[in-house]
Amino acid sequence: MKPEIAAQLLALNAQFYQTFGLAFATTRRRLQPGILRVLPRLPLTARWLDLGCAHGEVARWLAQHPFQGHYLGLDFSPALLAEAQAWADHLPPALASRFTFRQADLGHPDWVKVLDDDRFEVALAFAVLHHIPGEANRRRLLNQVRAHLEPGATLVLSVWQFQHSPRLLARRQPWARVGIDEAELEPGDTLLDWRHALPDQPEKVGLRYVHQFSREELNALAAASGFRVEETFESDGEGGRLGLYQVWRAV
Repeated sequence: MKPEIAAQLLALNAQFYQTFGLAFATTRRRLQPGILRVLPRLPLTARWLDLGCAHGEVARWLAQHPFQGHYLGLDFSPALLAEAQAWADHLPPALASRFTFRQADLGHPDWVKVLDDDRFEVALAFAVLHHIPGEANRRRLLNQVRAHLEPGATLVLSVWQFQHSPRLLARRQPWARVGIDEAELEPGDTLLDWRHALPDQPEKVGLRYVHQFSREELNALAAASGFRVEETFESDGEGGRLGLYQVWRAV
């Protein structure tokens, strides 16, 4: 993918989440079943990196359990991070000190500077990779994450499988709407609309870029970035198939 096309897709998603981020978050006020299936298996004494943490739902889950590690949540949205930080500020000081939130744009290579020399035993990337345009950029992001993980660390990720939802498939839009030639894109790249309405407001429509993954594609990404796939499963949403999850081990 050409850098200028990737930049255009990143700008499209940045505009979406700047405009609709808080409204979108109101539809995500609980952890998905696939996430809840995995979290109890992960060590509560570890250092956790949560990529795309939004308003901190994973952190809230950890705070309700005997968490003795340290959690770092990263997100692009200042509004969502402010909400996460406001929650943490109301925790008892000893518990609050275990949670840190920082702004980072995972679509740009310099995001990794926010990690300094930190290293982690657990990394999470729920509903993140499908917003990173271009296979090379996704591989770059994962290589950066791998460089900050201890050997044997666990990375858990999920990507959308909107192809299993007639409702979401009906929201596919032609790339001409955003001035992009489909020939410049990679197989699986999709433009979806998202609609938000309140009782006293007209419906507002946003557009966002999403990449549709195959299992084989995820497996290849794992191998190319220093991971071994240990588990693959489907969960969430309509029919329990809207999320494709994988558990990777750093090798």
